[in-house]
Order: sequence, then C-alpha cells, then structure tokens
Amino acid sequence: MIRWLLWIIAAILLGGVVHLASVLAMPHEASKDAYSRLAAITPVNAMAPLPAPTAQGAIMPYMDPAFATAVCRYDLSAGSIKLNAPVSEAYTSVTFYTRRSIAYYAINDRAAGHRAIELDLMTPEQHAQLPEEEDVTAADRLIIDSPTTTGLIVLRALAPEPGLMPMARQALAAAQCRVEPIQ
Repeated sequence: MIRWLLWIIAAILLGGVVHLASVLAMPHEASKDAYSRLAAITPVNAMAPLPAPTAQGAIMPYMDPAFATAVCRYDLSAGSIKLNAPVSEAYTSVTFYTRRSIAYYAINDRAAGHRAIELDLMTPEQHAQLPEEEDVTAADRLIIDSPTTTGLIVLRALAPEPGLMPMARQALAAAQCRVEPIQ
C-alpha cells in the first residue's frame, strides 16, 4: 500500500514539474507574439498607426475600440530613441515593452504634465555614456533605460465618444519616434 502511495506522489510531483516547465517555456517558444505580429506591418524606429479592431478580428488581442493605437518597434543598436507624443484631449498613455512582451515602463498625459510626452529611450550602456550636463536636470529630461535593445512602444489615445476618434487619431499621427545616432 505504501509503495502505491509513493508512486502516486512521485507521479503528481513529476506532473507538476512538467506543467511548470511548459508554462515557463511557452512565452519563449510562441511564434505569434506581439512583436512578431507587428513586425510584418510596422517599420523599425518609426511610429505606425494600427487599424481599429473589428468584430472579426484585431491585430492584437484585447484591443479596446475606444482607443486609437500607434506602435513604434524600436531597435537601440543604432542609437537612442527620442519619443515625442502630443497628448489628446481626453487621455494619452505610452507603454514600453521588451521583445518578449514584458512591460517595463508606462506614463500617461497626467504624469507628464505637459502638452506632449517627451522622453529618451536608451540602453543602460548608452545612458552611462551621456555627458554630465550641469544645466539639465532630471525634471527637464526624462530618460528611460530599456532592458533590451529591441521592443515596442505602444501609444494609446482615448476617444470618449465614437465621433471623437478622428481627434484621437490626429494626436497619434503627430507622434514621432526617431533614432538619435551614437556619437
């Protein structure tokens, strides 16, 4: 009887280890992740608007039809990224994701406090190479350190009513995501 109980416990433990390993390996093995889906339709280091989701489908899962969305697929190997995004009348947010869809920074228009969200995205190595400027404070220049050299910047603007969607899309169309070469 005890032998059967030990076999059952061993089988449950082995099943748990296999389940845990497969769950942890799944994100690395997925071929249809956000970055891969957007790679086919967005340029690198440039802002690209995404089409509105429809009932038949959307480019990304869980897209909210009340938001206009634009994406910048970035590659920091050529230099840091300068992001300038004017805010919409209702609400604007910017979220930064690694190549494996892990969110590492987010900011919205209320936290930015200006009429535009302006920031620099760079690797920690590029940040360390910046010259120390005495007249520029941290409040003047927002610098985000990216944990990876590639990833996504997702910009969203709220249209509180369907008739205001052109206004939200216009705010996103003015957004810029450009490379500042390494000096």
